Amino acid sequence: MFERIFKSKKTVPKTVQTELINSTSNMFSAWTGNAYENDIYRIAIDAIARNAAKLKGSHIVKYGNHTKCEGDCKLNRLLQVQPNPYMSAFDMLYKLVTHYFLYNNAFAYIQKDDKGHVLGIYPIKALNVQFLQDNAETLYCKFFFDAGQEVILPYSEIIHLRRNFNDNDLFGAPNTALNPALELAHTQNKGMSASIKSSANIRGILKFTQIMAPEKLKQEKEQFIKDYLQIANNGGIVATDQKTEYIPITGSNLVIDEKQIGAIKVKIYDYLGVSERIVNSSYTEDEWAAFYESTIEPIALQLSLEFTRKIFNEREQSFGNQILFESGRLQFSSNATKINLISQLIPYGLLTINQALEILNLPQVEDGDKRLQTLNVVDAQKANKYQLSEAKEK
Repeated sequence: MFERIFKSKKTVPKTVQTELINSTSNMFSAWTGNAYENDIYRIAIDAIARNAAKLKGSHIVKYGNHTKCEGDCKLNRLLQVQPNPYMSAFDMLYKLVTHYFLYNNAFAYIQKDDKGHVLGIYPIKALNVQFLQDNAETLYCKFFFDAGQEVILPYSEIIHLRRNFNDNDLFGAPNTALNPALELAHTQNKGMSASIKSSANIRGILKFTQIMAPEKLKQEKEQFIKDYLQIANNGGIVATDQKTEYIPITGSNLVIDEKQIGAIKVKIYDYLGVSERIVNSSYTEDEWAAFYESTIEPIALQLSLEFTRKIFNEREQSFGNQILFESGRLQFSSNATKINLISQLIPYGLLTINQALEILNLPQVEDGDKRLQTLNVVDAQKANKYQLSEAKEK
């Protein structure tokens, strides 16, 4: 797979490390905080990633009069169906968004042919990434992978999404600010597990009323454990005679309040920009709209800008070529909201028949691209002419 993806990158350019202005390091290392092993953190990222992966990427050509048309169908297929032989478009976006929140840096390699046409897009998960530059000050990325391979790629061919972009000139800051919450969540899980195990054991003092040799004492203790402290003793009763006395020890088991667990969960959710109702899919229409605008829409904008500037050169961009990631936000609205919206917009000619059907998740119809408009709505210029002619008649 490594050879297939980076087959055209055999020639290593002569490069040196880049000199940064505000940062002491030009190298990024994948965060080793094992945050993805935490169940709360993982399901929160999963909720964001599976919703962001619904975004539809399209190549469009936008003109000065704000009209747009579909672009290259081959590029659209890469963005919408299969960006590379190993994954679907949903898988690619899911992986990119997961890396985005897990490491605050997400990378993808744009594989191009000799003519600059896009052949594939591959998400990259590397242990380390280092920025380099050549004598012409062209920027490169040196990726170090788990299996020991390394490759140097032009930064112009790398999709790079950044989160918490502050301290470093090139990389997003790591999630070290979340360490206390993750450690507390880990301690809670361990404490609950230990408390359950502790409460399942019989603890106490076995007191013998007669003097025994140490060997005999040890033998009696082991026999007591064998008889009464094994799983086979499912009755939970200990029988003793006059020579022994069993004194149970009752300890206080750790009980973690639900509010404490909820506080840690909310802390992690707030850090990622997601609510519990989004995670468990019990959100209302307004809650989804807030989540989309605050979390999904910024990701869509970042994807659109990064894909546009890395796939097209300046000349192509000046002719209106761009990549747009968008989602049908209304598909998450209630039927009442959809019907009300259609009834308000169609009389003004703002929607075609097929656009209205798409909002209702219905198939398109033939000749459905025409617009309908009520006769009660008149063009402003025609209204002025009508009023002037009426005034002349008077």
